[in-house]
Amino acid sequence: MKNLSDRQLEVMNILWEQKGPMIASQILDADCELNINTVQCVLKGLIKKEYIEVASIVYSGTVLARSYQAVISKEEYLQNLYSECAGLSGSENALVALIKQEKDIKVLDELEKTISEVKERLKGRKL
Repeated sequence: MKNLSDRQLEVMNILWEQKGPMIASQILDADCELNINTVQCVLKGLIKKEYIEVASIVYSGTVLARSYQAVISKEEYLQNLYSECAGLSGSENALVALIKQEKDIKVLDELEKTISEVKERLKGRKL
């Protein structure tokens, strides 16, 4: 699996959040820091890396546009990323590094909840 640049990861996060096909201008609307040239360049790179695909050709106003959708889920991406990192160093260090890079509070809350559930399950086994 090929690594994603920061911009590619930004666009992937937008596609993952939308949970459906989007055209370039919709991706642009979702992140005002990007410009249309950047979005189109990033989309081309993501297609080349096989992270996204053209879902369909749709009308955007009076012109035709490609709509894009993620081929890989966020969970699959993170699992593959973690597996690659864990192979290079201790799995605990890789996991901590990934968590430190996360910028979405919702994701961190979900991780915290999952860790608590696993701890409780493990405590139940020890009894």
